[in-house]
Amino acid sequence: MAGSKISCVGIVGDGCGGGREFFIEDEKLCVYDEMTNDVMVLLEDVCDAKAISKKGCIITITCSDEEIRFDLSLLKKVSI
Repeated sequence: MAGSKISCVGIVGDGCGGGREFFIEDEKLCVYDEMTNDVMVLLEDVCDAKAISKKGCIITITCSDEEIRFDLSLLKKVSI
């Protein structure tokens, strides 16, 4: 599933979403599950994303004018 889009892969055993690919496409944070081939949109309105990373249950998206944190255990944007 990885290609030219901004993406990262969750490490198995590192909290939520292990083994899944998280990526930004069409200004949306999406997750791809290789086992089921399902893609799910987690968050919309992710504008001008530059980078994405995952640590534990937190996805961090660096955009040109903000840093977004998305908690996979809560399935919502959070401030830390």
